[in-house]
Amino acid sequence: MRSQELEIMEIPRWGTYLRGIWLETFSEHLTIKERKEIYLDSFLWHLCSYKKAACLEKEEAIRAFEKQRKEKCTIFYQFINDAYLVQNAATLSMKDLPYEELSWDYSDIYVMDWENKWTFIITHEHDSLGPYYISLQ
Repeated sequence: MRSQELEIMEIPRWGTYLRGIWLETFSEHLTIKERKEIYLDSFLWHLCSYKKAACLEKEEAIRAFEKQRKEKCTIFYQFINDAYLVQNAATLSMKDLPYEELSWDYSDIYVMDWENKWTFIITHEHDSLGPYYISLQ
C-alpha cells in the first residue's frame, strides 16, 4: 500500500477469520447448496460474478469504493492468512492496493469496512471480472 497518510497494521493469521466474517455477512442469504453451486468455497467473489448479490462492477465499483466514507477497514486475500487493518482510512483508494504486482496467491484482494457494511473486491481476473463493490447500507 502506498499512501503515506494511512495507518496500516499487519494482523497475521487473520485471513481465515476475515473470510469467515465476509461469508457470514455478504452471503448469508444463500443456502449451503447455493454456495456450493457457485463454488463460493473456491472464490468469495463468485458471489458477484454469479450475480448472487446486488453489486456494482468495474468503473462503477471503483467510483463507489473511492467515494465511500472510510474510517477503519481490513484488507485480506483469498488464499493466504496475511491481513491488514487500515485505520485513518479516509484516503484509501484503489491505487493504494497492490493488485498488479502481487503473485497469483495474493491477487484476489478484499477490502471490508470494520463494521462489515461494505466490501470492495479486486479479482485475479481484474481485466475481465471485477472489481466489485457490495454495500449493505
